[in-house]
Amino acid sequence: MGSVFPMIEKSRDPKMIQGLVAATFTPFNHNGELNLDIIPEIVAHLSECKLSAIFINGTTGEGPSLTEEERCAAAERYTIQAREKSLTSIIHVGHDSLPVSGKLAAHAARIGADCIAAVPPSYFKPSSIDGLIDHLAAIAAHAPQTPFFYYHIPRLSGAQFNMLDLLKKSREAIPTLIGIKYSCADLSTFVECTRFDEGNYNMLFGADEMLLAGLAMGADGAVGSTYNFLAPLYSRIISDFQAGDKDSAQLHQAKAAELIRIIIETAGMPGLKAAMTIAGFDCGPHRSPLRTPSPGIIDELRNRLESAEFFCWNKP
Repeated sequence: MGSVFPMIEKSRDPKMIQGLVAATFTPFNHNGELNLDIIPEIVAHLSECKLSAIFINGTTGEGPSLTEEERCAAAERYTIQAREKSLTSIIHVGHDSLPVSGKLAAHAARIGADCIAAVPPSYFKPSSIDGLIDHLAAIAAHAPQTPFFYYHIPRLSGAQFNMLDLLKKSREAIPTLIGIKYSCADLSTFVECTRFDEGNYNMLFGADEMLLAGLAMGADGAVGSTYNFLAPLYSRIISDFQAGDKDSAQLHQAKAAELIRIIIETAGMPGLKAAMTIAGFDCGPHRSPLRTPSPGIIDELRNRLESAEFFCWNKP
């Protein structure tokens, strides 16, 4: 897929990830076990919507709530299907246990993942940027030929480090580091990262409700939950931005923000998975401690989304 993002000139590998990246849901049966059978249908839908990549076992995929075996099984099925549809695969391998994170990274490399990514530990947190880099380097060493992304999501990980410092200090320690999945509202640092080292790092923006701002700050691509079921709406924002149609881009970004607000107001974060089911892809319940919305809440969510033109933006 060609780039849909305006970019500064970059000399790094031209295969760097661009465009929309779906942060995939991990589907469960209603007994709480993995439902891998629906994954081909999900990936076919994402391919039809012209996404460029998928991000597996991250926050949206409830990665921290899965067992090591479950994470490997979901990663393998998604990666195989992504390869068949010419989608790039990024597998999140972060874990509070460094040995487990290393095993997940090695597994991702064995199954042919295009990239890996990791958050830092969230219980015993790194106390310095150097400590963070040492930890990430130990993970990346288990997949020495696989491009590596740092997953920056400080509101959940608690790791409040400056990402420009990470890029400046990690060149030798993490030679496979190619970029950052940047799920943070600090846009001043984000734009500095997009310009650092002649723009050679692959910067993926991770706030769906602020995609337009990410575009203006030079994002190469964007990773998000709602790209699973609203990709045509975000593609419209991108095309409006490219065409210089500020009013239309803002109008469609406002529509995306409205739909996200409805989902979160009605059902909280679990509403995202419920919205995927409403869009026609039943990904099942959540893993505790997240609470699956009740049938009544899902009905309310469906009605509110329908009134807000949700179903106009599910398919290309």
